[in-house]
Amino acid sequence: MTTPILSVSGLTTSFRVEGAWRSVVRGASFDIAPKETVALVGESGSGKSVSALSIMRLTPPGSSKIEGSVKLSGKELLTLPEARMREVRGNDIAMIFQEPMTSLNPVLTIGFQIAEALMLHRGLSRSAAEAEVVRLLEKVRIPAAKARFHDYPHRFSGGMRQRVMIAMALACKPKLLIADEPTTALDVTIQAQILELIKLLQEEEGMSVLFITHDMGVVAEIADRTVVMYNGEQVETGRTEDIFANPQKPYTKALLSAVPRLGSMEGRRRPMRFPVVDRKTGLSDVPAETADTVAASERPVLEVANLTTRFEIRSGLLGSVSGRVHAVENVSFSLLSGETLALVGESGCGKSTTGRSVMRLIEPLSGSVLLDGEDVLKLDQKTLRERRVRMQMIFQDPFASLNPRMTVGTAVAEPLLINKLANRREAQEKVADLLQRVGLQPDMASRFPHEFSGGQRQRIAIARALAVEPRLVVADEAVSALDVSVKAQVINLMLELQERMKLAYLFISHDMAVVERVSHRVAVMYLGEIVEIGPREAIFGNPQHPYTKRLLAAVPVADPARRHEKRPVSNDEIRSPVRAPDYVPPVRQYREVSPGHAVMIWGEEWERQEARASAA
Repeated sequence: MTTPILSVSGLTTSFRVEGAWRSVVRGASFDIAPKETVALVGESGSGKSVSALSIMRLTPPGSSKIEGSVKLSGKELLTLPEARMREVRGNDIAMIFQEPMTSLNPVLTIGFQIAEALMLHRGLSRSAAEAEVVRLLEKVRIPAAKARFHDYPHRFSGGMRQRVMIAMALACKPKLLIADEPTTALDVTIQAQILELIKLLQEEEGMSVLFITHDMGVVAEIADRTVVMYNGEQVETGRTEDIFANPQKPYTKALLSAVPRLGSMEGRRRPMRFPVVDRKTGLSDVPAETADTVAASERPVLEVANLTTRFEIRSGLLGSVSGRVHAVENVSFSLLSGETLALVGESGCGKSTTGRSVMRLIEPLSGSVLLDGEDVLKLDQKTLRERRVRMQMIFQDPFASLNPRMTVGTAVAEPLLINKLANRREAQEKVADLLQRVGLQPDMASRFPHEFSGGQRQRIAIARALAVEPRLVVADEAVSALDVSVKAQVINLMLELQERMKLAYLFISHDMAVVERVSHRVAVMYLGEIVEIGPREAIFGNPQHPYTKRLLAAVPVADPARRHEKRPVSNDEIRSPVRAPDYVPPVRQYREVSPGHAVMIWGEEWERQEARASAA
């Protein structure tokens, strides 16, 4: 029998809290064989990341204790002296963290940061280390690697920074790579690139991988075996194929049922809720399509025409304009009462800027935004504040959008009091009702934001947006940062509230599987422009534009049987929207593919990009 590279037995990690030891990981046991990928999955707070930090012995030495056994190639790590453990880290075990920008030193060049590890662990000279760094950067497909050696982290995109972290992790040819949520914050196309890269490098280097994630689609894509964790305990372990085909534990069933699967809406016209699974019994309900609340005969709630938003780039504080960011360029769409229009695309495509321009949180350069027939862009500030009662926004990070010094009850009541829609007593009653509507208890109104989980905070943000009974809600990546089961709960809540209140949603997201589940229509954005727009079933069932096809092809498929299939993944970065001051955008033309389904007519440049993507 093959000796495992890593053998974890009875791992228990505790932290000292208010003078007492509290265990957050209890009795975790698993092995990782040579060249094997094991996924550690579960929701936030399940103990995944603490397990990884315990293996690396990176928990705070004074306030934590690690018990059990962690053996690397038969050598016990928990009893090693710290000096010897420092040699193991980087040399034998390397780790990729979730957020590369916080893992890279912002004041050192990326070349120096990788070379430092090579000089420290492998004893290379500076010149030899620099040559090896260029080779590593080329290996992880950093374009013009030699020229970018002296660049600082802020000069790289999120996907490229994660590639730099992978290059750093591979620098000393480790036996085991621990990847802690390495793709969670990335767009679907960049995520596909990183997953393919890890699989390719694993084949070439022959290393083992411990992959930590809460995304079951990613698990199906990359893992040989899966360990499911819940509340600090290991609840199920087995081959990934077996766990997906026949999950034994109720929690595993709940986790899998909450995974949005691309193609699951085929033949369905309207959005559909996620099944609700009881974590104790594993039994789930059978969700049905939502009721038809779209009033097609009425005038649209929102009509956006030729919306353009640009940001000037100046050379120096008082310098002349040296360029402009064409964030939103000539965008037009409409949105009916009770309808969800999803705005999709990669980071930097202009989705969020479009949402903020519609709300006039950013001042557009030109165009019109009609809310119930009234042009929002022509209103003075006083009238605009009054009209904002009818349009509200849910932001991506609920913790950043809630005042940490204000109780949630005060935060939800504030819009009612500011807009003089209720007195204090009426506002308190309305807050209690709203908290119940979003699945929270009325007595929670006296708590502060830090006392809630991420999913609960997002529910509070939704309650605050609904307090003034708006006609339009702009949801900007409202579920992107949430665990898969919490994401399902929040989406179900949004669909239920839409059905009850006939809300119009502008749903901004890069998660194509979620978009397919919740939307009536979809608009695909690239470089500030809508390249394709139409009914959801037309966009997903018959995509026309090369960029739409690329987005859909990059979505992880939650089917372990397809794990070894090679997928065409483009390594092109999204192009910059920065243009020269005298740049005049070309006049775009669209053709109608089917009723309501329009696609931008693309030229030779798009054909060249598509050819490169196919060849990758």
